Amino acid sequence: MFAKWVERRTGIAPLLARTPAHEDEGEAGLASRLWQRLAHVPERTDPILFWGRVALFVAFAVWGWYFILLDFRTGQIGQSFMHNINLVFHEAGHMVFMPFGNFMMVLGGSLGQLLMPAIVMVAFLWKNHDGFGASIALWWLGQSLMDLAPYINDARDLQLMLLGGGTGQDRPGIHDWENILLDLRLIEYDRQIAAGADALGTLLVLIALSWGAYILFLQYRRLPA
Repeated sequence: MFAKWVERRTGIAPLLARTPAHEDEGEAGLASRLWQRLAHVPERTDPILFWGRVALFVAFAVWGWYFILLDFRTGQIGQSFMHNINLVFHEAGHMVFMPFGNFMMVLGGSLGQLLMPAIVMVAFLWKNHDGFGASIALWWLGQSLMDLAPYINDARDLQLMLLGGGTGQDRPGIHDWENILLDLRLIEYDRQIAAGADALGTLLVLIALSWGAYILFLQYRRLPA
């Protein structure tokens, strides 16, 4: 009764009565804005840029499928061109996270090679409004995660060749993932964690390719007649 009297006198619905509807509208609005950001394409598509992106997409699709088919237990991905790129940010990550203690410094190498493509993806989305560029960055994030899987899988075997020469067996205490999993008391789960990293990386690559294909479809519809 009181709520109805307030509404009649003020013309404003009571706050408690309005809150759920406003919350729903806010959540729907946020989801809508996020989708618009992810699927944003210019009003007009430049044909040269479009077909260049198509060629780039095909190259990354083939390259991504190559990485997906690799067996992470062989460590063959460590011979790829992308591994050399990831390695730069891996080593930089050790330096960046050094002030946060020994554990974070060791983990920072792996975090560094994952954070860089994530940062690039966010920059493409929020600064450049470029969903296609962001999809390529997501592809890189997935590939970088797959790139880590052999290193994680080697935590007990210590057979992979490390930067600077020698294996984990040759240089005790130098293997990142041996130290990380020993500190976490998860060393016996190295195989499972590696398989999970490889599977998640594969999923991200597939999502990235699907995203990129959708952006290209939207741009194709806006090619000049």
